[in-house]
Amino acid sequence: MNNPFAALAGTRFHKGHGTENDFVLLEDDGGDLTLHPETVALLADRRTGLGGDGVIRIVRSADSGIPGAHEQAAEGAEWFMDYYNHDGSLSEMCGNGVRVFAHALLETSRVPADIEEIKVGTRDGIKTVRTTLNPALGETAPTNPSTPGGPEDAWYTVDMGRWSLDESAEVLVTTDGIDVPRPGLSVETGNPHTVVALAEAAELAAADLRDAPVLDPVPPHGSNVEFIVMEPSRSDIAGGEGALRMRVSERGVGETRSCGTGACAAAIAAHHWAGPTSPLQWRVDVPGGRLRIGITPDQDGDRGSVTLAGPAVLVATGTID
Repeated sequence: MNNPFAALAGTRFHKGHGTENDFVLLEDDGGDLTLHPETVALLADRRTGLGGDGVIRIVRSADSGIPGAHEQAAEGAEWFMDYYNHDGSLSEMCGNGVRVFAHALLETSRVPADIEEIKVGTRDGIKTVRTTLNPALGETAPTNPSTPGGPEDAWYTVDMGRWSLDESAEVLVTTDGIDVPRPGLSVETGNPHTVVALAEAAELAAADLRDAPVLDPVPPHGSNVEFIVMEPSRSDIAGGEGALRMRVSERGVGETRSCGTGACAAAIAAHHWAGPTSPLQWRVDVPGGRLRIGITPDQDGDRGSVTLAGPAVLVATGTID
């Protein structure tokens, strides 16, 4: 039987996650590897491969062979996050993935330990990543002490760049376990998202995401779908922080324990629905832990910039035979 990973023999890998959104990271500093979608899908498979929601190639931007990456290298992004979905398809951006990528750069000494910020090249432009204070220190963890986002985890804040929303893009979302189709708000955060507001936690729990939700009409490039419940009782309105819970079905993956760009889209939609005086900081609880989102709207309110903060963990390192 042929070894499907023969072309990757000798490649060093790491397994990591950000709020349980997990990835296989391949070391390819000089851009020597060629990753085919079929190989990526096998590598990400949880039974026949190493298992992960996605695969990330660690490569120098100048050597990556990716359009635009050489220019990003000239702007200070030495390293490029070459990201692939679980099914082998390309994705523009992954918010949890870029934190894990930056953490891997630090842990493997590809960047200095005392560096204040890391510029990471991506297909959605350069993302600036900074180490940040872990807010779990001194607060109650989302579920239990071992939950990602606990005091033992390194935290990073990512400048995710620009976002926009489109109220005119009417999308109906049909989901197993939810009685009638629900309207979704289209939000772009580097990846396309459709955010659906639900009334209560029981409805969120009832959503059956084993099959992808059906969108009508289907967006041109597909869409991740976020289901959210806003929780005023858990919000710190006086402190300027809102709270919400989220589940997500990711394009090319299925339901995941977390989605960084999706958490950004969820917070942006929640702020939009709650009105311009609502919080600009949001605490987003996902099945895999907790993320924090900071929104800066432009004057018109339908676009702006956003930051994502959360943990990153490496759990294993090895070499592919």
